[in-house]
Amino acid sequence: MASVKAKKKCCRDQPRCKVCPVVLKRLADAGLLEREGRRKYSFDAKPPKSAVAAARA
Repeated sequence: MASVKAKKKCCRDQPRCKVCPVVLKRLADAGLLEREGRRKYSFDAKPPKSAVAAARA
């Protein structure tokens, strides 16, 4: 099981970066990541590229 840590603050760039807290929350709401703590997320399999692109847009 892999994990990723979100940045402290969102920079609001377009498209958002991959470790932005907003992107990780959107992926967690979609059921692709599990939230472990305030800024830590874990996953069994990497989310599909199309889902990550949609969350970053």
